[in-house]
Amino acid sequence: MARRTFVRPTGERRRHDHQLGQQSSTVFDFEKPVSRPPHPAALTDEELLSQCEYIQGRTGGPGGQHRNKVSTGVELTHLSTGVHARASERRTIRENRPVAIRRLRLALATEIRTPVPVGDIRSDLWKSRCRDGRIVCNPSHHDYPSLLAEALDVLEACHWDSMKASSRMCCTASQLHKLIARHPPAWTLLVRRRAEWGHSPLKSPGG
Repeated sequence: MARRTFVRPTGERRRHDHQLGQQSSTVFDFEKPVSRPPHPAALTDEELLSQCEYIQGRTGGPGGQHRNKVSTGVELTHLSTGVHARASERRTIRENRPVAIRRLRLALATEIRTPVPVGDIRSDLWKSRCRDGRIVCNPSHHDYPSLLAEALDVLEACHWDSMKASSRMCCTASQLHKLIARHPPAWTLLVRRRAEWGHSPLKSPGG
């Protein structure tokens, strides 16, 4: 699956650099949260599916000859971004559907970035999952893709500077890295984007 990237024009990038400099010197007022539109990975199942093309039947996914004969696969394409996911390894459409939705959420969280304004942008979910600087969420939990998207959005806004991003999210950089490392494609993205911005290499938290 090709990763969607948004290339910022040179002039706009300079303005963004200036805005980031202003953000880095700002003392965030955590008594006055700043709202922003939800990331697509954080939508309810119903909201997300309403934005997708839904195909069920033979999806052409991996599997044996018998599996390809049985029309139980599910494929989802998020129409506004083109990000897609499929599942066909379970025996029924009912079983494959939630698997495809979760894979789509993880793909959206990793590939799609949404704007982050100045201020305290932590969601209620993030605040409930991050206590005393520690992020608590099993990667198999329904909340994980939403937290991952939020973390990556803030990292993008901070030019992939983990210290600045963790400061905005009220956690440590190591906690931020552990959260992202639980989804290997997201960790690969973090390592690559940090290198592009000239940051020091990272060692995997599990390594």
